[in-house]
Amino acid sequence: MFESLGNKLQDILDRVGRESKLTEAQVKTAMREIRMALLEADVNFGVAKEFVARVSEKAVGQEVMGSLNAGQTVVKLVHDELVETLGGQAAQPTLTNEGNLWFMVGLQGAGKTTSTGKLAAFYKGKGRRVLLVAADTQRPAARDQLEVLAKQVGVPVLKVADGETPQETRRRLDEHLRADFRDLVIVDTAGRLQIDEALMDQLSDLQTELKPTETLLVVDAMTGQEALNVAQTFDARVKLSGLVITKMDGDARGGASLSARSVTGKPIYFAGTSEKLAGLEPFYPDRVAGRILGMGDVMGLIERAQQADLKAMEVKKPGDFDLEDLLTQLRQIRKMGPLGDLMKLIPGMSRALPEGFTVDEKQIQRIDAMISSMTAKERHNPKIIDGRRRKRIAAGSGVTVQDINKLLKMHEQMKEMMKMLQKFSGPGAGRGMKLPRQPNLPPSRGR
Repeated sequence: MFESLGNKLQDILDRVGRESKLTEAQVKTAMREIRMALLEADVNFGVAKEFVARVSEKAVGQEVMGSLNAGQTVVKLVHDELVETLGGQAAQPTLTNEGNLWFMVGLQGAGKTTSTGKLAAFYKGKGRRVLLVAADTQRPAARDQLEVLAKQVGVPVLKVADGETPQETRRRLDEHLRADFRDLVIVDTAGRLQIDEALMDQLSDLQTELKPTETLLVVDAMTGQEALNVAQTFDARVKLSGLVITKMDGDARGGASLSARSVTGKPIYFAGTSEKLAGLEPFYPDRVAGRILGMGDVMGLIERAQQADLKAMEVKKPGDFDLEDLLTQLRQIRKMGPLGDLMKLIPGMSRALPEGFTVDEKQIQRIDAMISSMTAKERHNPKIIDGRRRKRIAAGSGVTVQDINKLLKMHEQMKEMMKMLQKFSGPGAGRGMKLPRQPNLPPSRGR
């Protein structure tokens, strides 16, 4: 989402000179360009103005810090201010041992029901006993959708009937909890295509009766500046405690998300990163700021590697890494998410990759087919794969001999990649790590 903004900011900061002291003229030029980049990215005007003013105040006349040059000093100041604009310290909803009831509010189409299911999956994975309440009586399909999501997650759902009063909902919920104790109840409330008094009255009445411990507004990042107006209106009526930003994997300019914390004063708890149930991540301001400025997100990459449970990477030494291991590792890496997204988490990689870069996941499927067409002996000892064997493997997997040649070359490069991922999943992950060259994947058919 922040790719365009990130590239512009990085270009601006690259042009800052290597002076021993930051001059006022130097700072003024850079800040003017940064303000324009923020506005073009749909950042709220007031937020952009205050952002630039704060950075300018800190930058003018500042001595170079330690071994940093002037340009690096400005990068640090911009990074630190981005972190503060995004909320400073990462925040999460408050949870106690029992009595946790969360309200999910937002407009139709923002991803409220899907986010409710994702939260259920996220917290069930942390050992919480979750109950979902389908209270969107304006859209029957939303209740059915939540029921489907609940089955996928493996949690119960209580469906609110049409015309049911808040008092009846409270009574039925209490009865359900007495029969089946749950320490986290997440209520998917009604939505509208636009804000109106009827919607706000309905939410306010249900909120008064259920007394939620958290009220989370689901905001569609694709709606731009209008998302900020929606957040302010909801907060005025139902007192929000935090935000969930959806569609962060989209191609929106991202400025509204960058502005949300400053304009509403509410922390961003989570960001939706895909349509999958696992596509919800806690929002870390420092990591997002790092991604925007091309610093990557090594911690995010380490966490994905650990979640994927990359145990097979420790079976052999990198020098003994054969094609059977390559196939195993590729399948495991795919558990971490799309390869294009993973590459952008590596520091400096976002600048090295062309804008709009994507990895064709079909490439991995073709590699799977090529290795699967080999004999066990060939997989364990690729050096025996001569010209005759390459023709046979190519015919068996529907590729060319040139593709087989590229695969064998990639296998050698992947040995270096495995060393890096071993460090990611082991003790002291990431320390003293040197990044390997990006493997050259065989091209997709038709390219």
